[in-house]
Amino acid sequence: MLVSTKLTSIFNLLHPMKEDSVKGNLNILGTASVGRLLWQYSLPTVVGLLVMSLYNVVDRIFIGRGVGAEAISGLAITFPVMNLTTALGVLVGAGATARISIFLGRKELDRASMVLGNAFVLLLINAIIYISFFGIYIDPILRAFGASDITLPYARDFILWMLPGLLMTNLAFGFNNIMRASGYPRRAMMTMILGALINLALAPLFIFTFGLGIKGAAIASDIAMTCSMIFVMAHFLRRDVTLHFTPGTYRLKWKIVIGIISIGAAPALVNAASCFINVIINKSLLKYGGDTAIGAAGIFSTYTSLIVMIIIGICQGMQAIIGYNYGAGRLDRLKRTFWLATAVTTGICTAGSLIGLCFPSLIAKAFTSDRYLVDVTVDCLTHALLAFAVVGFQIVSTTFFQSIGSVGKSIFLSLARQVIFLIPLLMTLPGKFGLTGVWLSFPGSDLLATVVTAAMIYFEFKRINSKLIR
Repeated sequence: MLVSTKLTSIFNLLHPMKEDSVKGNLNILGTASVGRLLWQYSLPTVVGLLVMSLYNVVDRIFIGRGVGAEAISGLAITFPVMNLTTALGVLVGAGATARISIFLGRKELDRASMVLGNAFVLLLINAIIYISFFGIYIDPILRAFGASDITLPYARDFILWMLPGLLMTNLAFGFNNIMRASGYPRRAMMTMILGALINLALAPLFIFTFGLGIKGAAIASDIAMTCSMIFVMAHFLRRDVTLHFTPGTYRLKWKIVIGIISIGAAPALVNAASCFINVIINKSLLKYGGDTAIGAAGIFSTYTSLIVMIIIGICQGMQAIIGYNYGAGRLDRLKRTFWLATAVTTGICTAGSLIGLCFPSLIAKAFTSDRYLVDVTVDCLTHALLAFAVVGFQIVSTTFFQSIGSVGKSIFLSLARQVIFLIPLLMTLPGKFGLTGVWLSFPGSDLLATVVTAAMIYFEFKRINSKLIR
């Protein structure tokens, strides 16, 4: 009986249609306990993103063990390209999600529908631009990003086969966030789990059985993301959901477009900045450690992205709650949600940091059997993760400002860690400490950005407190 009850509970959590049977489920965003809401909205997101991250990790393990250490380094070279295309997707997806949350909080469903239609058109336009650009200039771009004669073929094979799927990825992720914000967090989770499971099934088949190597991993991802995209778009074609596609909403309106882009600019700049930071990092790594050091950075990035995805999942759940309550004028609930999310994410980042610092060789050996790459990766993890515990607070704070429409503050915090502090450190520390200086740049920028973030949050809540007193 106990087993049956547990299985029923798990089914209810995962079943995408269960929550859709109740209209008006958005009302709980302004009434239910913020702890319960953060759990309810974040858990499906975290599970979905974690599964997506795990399939990226497994993909890279397949590539490292099935193709070789050079392929891991070649894959790391493609990260800036992926960051740029993701930035264009996030520019629209995150901006539209925040605007829709605020409009739903104000009970302005017509304006939310207009944002939905405009977001779809903007994502299509963005895809045409970046697929054409990278398709034409991919070799010189990869060279500029740090590719050598050894890693260029691997990087080219991967990114050229990934380009068609990037449109599907941006549509799937962008509208998945909107689905969650409009009251369907469990269905949003199923979107990501669907893509992850398909990719996990296809990646080893294409890489090993069909012998396609690194391009096989890209093809598997393309198919998986196409399936996720179809799933999420089918949701918005239904008439019985809170928010759906409506005729007359696809014609771009500048006021709507500017509203989307202004809020989406902050997370988009994070991804765009990551691109240029990765280029600088790759150049420094190639100079002080060669292709192997780039591969080590790729493993470090893969490991930390697994943790950051959990943080982002919590923040996306938080965003729906904060955006709704900000629109509804419930500032007390807004504050409680922020501090709860901060406590949880800080604990997760601390645990991730300790695991990486205590067991670096186990993490490295999961991706490669190359002894030299393992040694360099251990050196990377034991230095770069020294201040990783504070990253959760930074991401939560950036998402908070984005959720309440404070565009300038959100953009500034997005750039603080990766541009304002990290670039100067990357320009100075490697010259004094060599490859170790590259690794130490990460905790240095984390600590400096945290000081600035704490000051901005202090003054923002001081302003909010004054409103509560009135």
